[in-house]
Amino acid sequence: MTTDDDLGLFGPGSVTWKVHREPIVTLGGLRSLYLQALHPRAVAAIAQNSSYRSDPWGRLERTTTYVETVLYGTTAEVARVASRIRRLHARMTATDPRTGETFRINEPDLLRWVHVTEVESFLTTARRAGLDLTDDEVDRYYTEQVRAAELVGLDPATVPATAAEVADYFEAMKPELGLTRDSAETAFFLTVPPVPASWGSSALRLGLTLGPTRWAYFGIAATAVAMLPPWARRMFGGLGWPTTDLSADLSVRGIRLLIKAGLAALPERYRVAPMRREALQRAGLA
Repeated sequence: MTTDDDLGLFGPGSVTWKVHREPIVTLGGLRSLYLQALHPRAVAAIAQNSSYRSDPWGRLERTTTYVETVLYGTTAEVARVASRIRRLHARMTATDPRTGETFRINEPDLLRWVHVTEVESFLTTARRAGLDLTDDEVDRYYTEQVRAAELVGLDPATVPATAAEVADYFEAMKPELGLTRDSAETAFFLTVPPVPASWGSSALRLGLTLGPTRWAYFGIAATAVAMLPPWARRMFGGLGWPTTDLSADLSVRGIRLLIKAGLAALPERYRVAPMRREALQRAGLA
């Protein structure tokens, strides 16, 4: 296979490409961050090592670039970003606020938690937004994503690879989860992120802080929280009622329709992310 037709880890026949062609999965990324915050060590590692507070939008951009490279990059591009992320994690440590113990953030238990919450959130969001997937396709998605877990250093044999295994994993993890101060601060930050000082004048920033853009984002964040499993919402002090799930389904479907309408109004060259467009071109599907 040459560089010109190298489709990377997945390709057009994968369920992964089917799921991630839906822009709504970005909302799944936000949902996964709320879930990740319920793991005391995971959220401590993020709080003590990440620049998300000082540079939230820059961190979002870097994370998006990494995910898109794993999804659509060539084999060489994927190997390069994976090597970089493993080196970065290998030199980071954090302190458990409950015990004072120092731990490495590339511990398999933490990497696995981050991986599972991400892929489960992507898939759950796409399905609840209306993407039609069979049970077999759901299992194939999880199995395909084991390759992404390997990139960060996980043993594939330890990574849940079907819907049943993911459900069992969450059930086993519940006793280790809970709301800490880091969890609460992270959840608040995700719900009400600051407007960067670089975004224009003070008047513009005030408008973004108090205006319709802020309320639109708050609605998106509220939808992400409402889509959490009932047990996770209860840990955040919310309600696990079925009516919350119903309202979340209606909201995420509405957001998906709005995104589709917005994309349809754009020039064609802006409707598909650049890395996906390049991957489609390599696959002869531009």
